[in-house]
Amino acid sequence: MQLEFRNNRDFWAGVMLIATGATAVVIARNYNFGTSLRMGPGYFPSVLGSGLVLFGLYLIATGLKSNEKIVGGWPLRPLILLPLSLVLFGVLMDRAGFVPALMVLVFGSAAAGSEFKLVEVLLLATGLTAFCTALFIFGLGLPYPLIVGW
Repeated sequence: MQLEFRNNRDFWAGVMLIATGATAVVIARNYNFGTSLRMGPGYFPSVLGSGLVLFGLYLIATGLKSNEKIVGGWPLRPLILLPLSLVLFGVLMDRAGFVPALMVLVFGSAAAGSEFKLVEVLLLATGLTAFCTALFIFGLGLPYPLIVGW
């Protein structure tokens, strides 16, 4: 039996999870770990990163057994719009505020899909923004301005 991994979807998903988890663990190694009762800033990224590495190893093992191929191509629109909307969210948080940044994030993410409908996305963006504002700003008390200049 020959192991074919060049076009194996689970193999590459496992590699991605291992890379992400290992990066989190490496970055968090200089932070104080703490204990389970008194977690330090390195506790969560280390535990989560380790879990991602373990899950990635599991995916690689099952992927090499099942040998499922990657179906379809790499659509360009989501590969551009999703990272762009995340970057815009980060930039707009300081310059425009929480509400405009979240609206841009939702619109950008929805525009990356193939079934974009303006009315549905507008309702979704409004509902998510209201929910996130209530949860993060009013509920948790995070110090983000709703709209800069207001």
